[in-house]
Amino acid sequence: MIRTFPARIEIPAVSAEADEILKLHNINNRKERVSFAHQKRSENMTVNEIALLLHSSVKTVQKYLMLDPDEIENRTIVKEKKHLLAMKQKQNEVNEARALAKKGVPIEEIAKTMHHTCKTIQRYLSPDYSVEDGHYNARIPGKLAPYEAEVIKLRSEGMTYPNIHKIITEKGYKGSVASLRMFIQKERIRNEAHLSQQETCSDYQSKEYIQRRSLIQLIYKGLSDVKTITKTQYEQVLKTYPVITELYAAIKEFYEILYSRRDERLETWLEKIENFNIPELQTYVNGIRIDINAVKNGIKLKYNNGLAEGSVNKIKVIKRIMYGRNSFDLLKAKVLLHEQFRCEFN
Repeated sequence: MIRTFPARIEIPAVSAEADEILKLHNINNRKERVSFAHQKRSENMTVNEIALLLHSSVKTVQKYLMLDPDEIENRTIVKEKKHLLAMKQKQNEVNEARALAKKGVPIEEIAKTMHHTCKTIQRYLSPDYSVEDGHYNARIPGKLAPYEAEVIKLRSEGMTYPNIHKIITEKGYKGSVASLRMFIQKERIRNEAHLSQQETCSDYQSKEYIQRRSLIQLIYKGLSDVKTITKTQYEQVLKTYPVITELYAAIKEFYEILYSRRDERLETWLEKIENFNIPELQTYVNGIRIDINAVKNGIKLKYNNGLAEGSVNKIKVIKRIMYGRNSFDLLKAKVLLHEQFRCEFN
């Protein structure tokens, strides 16, 4: 699943709060993200689970939980404020340069006084000069420009960033994988600005994202134990990616075989798994076939080597505790005393 699916799996929106969650993925909505983290923490969700919902790192969520949502401004607003302040400062410089020039001060002297070049002062004194240069919020084409459409197409098909990077690198791209991630993140933010207009279109279909890690957890946990995916989302994932349904069914069947005491079912299951043609599963099947007799004995016999494994594990724990001051005699004495105390306690 890690090799095949992207970290975020796209599905048609099925949950009521899908659009709200999608907006939370925008890192510029910092106040909403922090409030969401605090809300879910109060609902006894773990930091890891909150990180999955926000598609962030655990470290980021830990920072969010240390902040007060009421004291945070959205990054878009902060950015706009900084831009307006910079424009005001630049306009003050222009006014100052023009005032000095009006008094007859030479351009060289004005440049020296204001710590600018003569060329900059000449621009300030030009009647056509404006502090609004038109570059604010404008996109600057970079190395990725010729491949942007292809990157968006491949990403929408679920391809991982490393695989996309490999494809476009062969075509001449010289940038990094991180640049691809940043580009896609900016594209999402840009598209959200047109979200309301898109929703009015008849062919628009809202989408949401499920973390791949949530699906991996379902391999060894029940659906009710994974808080980062709902039943409706789970059902939609299975509809969108039928191969996951087959894999989950195969895992469940293997679990049933292990506890069925019927080792003859194992061969049929191994043949079924080989038909998937998945390298990771084929490696697992090869490992079972190498030691097939032991696996079958583990299925059909009621006893196992669990007692011996448990004893070995206890000895290893004691050895690690005594690291640096250990000897065989001391280890032997401590193991025997431990068993003596256990027997007396029982």
